[in-house]
Amino acid sequence: MNNNIEVAISRCEDYKKDNISKALDEALSLIGGLDFIKSGMNVVIKANLVGPMNPNKAATTNPDLLLELSRRIIERGASVTIGDSPGGPFTKLYLGQVYKATGLKDLEEFGIKLNDDFGETRVEFKQAIKCKEIPITEYLLKADVIINCCKLKSHGMMALSCGVKNLYGIVPGTTKQEFHFRYPDYNDFANMLIDLNEFLKPSLTVVDGVVAMEGNGPTAGVPKNVGLIIASKNQYKLDFICAHLIGLSRENVPTIEESFKRGLIPADVHDISCNMSIDDLVIKDFDIRKTHRQIDFANSSKLTGKLFNKFMRSRPMVKKDECIGCEKCKNVCPAKAIIMVNGKPKICKKKCITCFCCQEFCPKGAMKVKKTWLSKLIEKK
Repeated sequence: MNNNIEVAISRCEDYKKDNISKALDEALSLIGGLDFIKSGMNVVIKANLVGPMNPNKAATTNPDLLLELSRRIIERGASVTIGDSPGGPFTKLYLGQVYKATGLKDLEEFGIKLNDDFGETRVEFKQAIKCKEIPITEYLLKADVIINCCKLKSHGMMALSCGVKNLYGIVPGTTKQEFHFRYPDYNDFANMLIDLNEFLKPSLTVVDGVVAMEGNGPTAGVPKNVGLIIASKNQYKLDFICAHLIGLSRENVPTIEESFKRGLIPADVHDISCNMSIDDLVIKDFDIRKTHRQIDFANSSKLTGKLFNKFMRSRPMVKKDECIGCEKCKNVCPAKAIIMVNGKPKICKKKCITCFCCQEFCPKGAMKVKKTWLSKLIEKK
């Protein structure tokens, strides 16, 4: 065991039991193992269960990884509950569909509990910068230990969905739409996410990067073989490493940039201690979505900032030949910026807050992240 390792990276080429076991044990041993888990504890694994999707689509935490992690916890005499609150209703009926589709129902035979407590409450968090009153799923408050087991994915709004973003799932169901409307500014939204992490303080974060998602993430992207399991007791440093591995800089990801401003991570990703050379692991062809809303215009005029948002800001757009007219985008839009015209969605640009909820929850991936011509030009430069 090397106590100096802050983020542990292990190679894992697929989800075969032996490969997951070896990689998981290696990563955990490098950061101190599971010694913080004691017999009799109630351990909650907060997975990424964004919706009722087959695990082969790479949108959700793979059940085989969750099984191997849970086994190690149960061996220590603790109980395990796996849960999440996706973007739909936080109800037994909907979560039952999610558990079945994501392959989690099969885990119950191994003594793993799937959360069936659908209580909600609000807690005060005075230390927060943005979110001083947190709506939260109650089952998490009953945990002795929380482990964050996320998926490595691109994200239309935050550029990266990994450790910090995964804890947005503590917010109950459709309350997430309210939060998108309350925090339309990307940096404010990022600080809200950090507040959630600072309140919950997971003891461990494990990243399912065996098969990640690139492109039109976090739900309609393309599976990408990355072959890594990554673990850390510091989700901010872990996210910084993961961003670097898929070609994102600190400035590209609002949650990482705001974590830096709060003093939670160093300025340079290379100042985080790992067991492998992160530069050798960078995936140069990973398809990512940079938002271009992280540039600081503090010394510029308000007009400059407005022009920047107009000509640089990515926006959602519908690809009509892929759209089935289900109205899901219209129903989830927190700003009510979408109307249906001739059976297809039309987005009002003046109302759109670019939260990309429509893109995230489109069942067919017909909503895309559209970059402006200026944004594309700067990326090439």
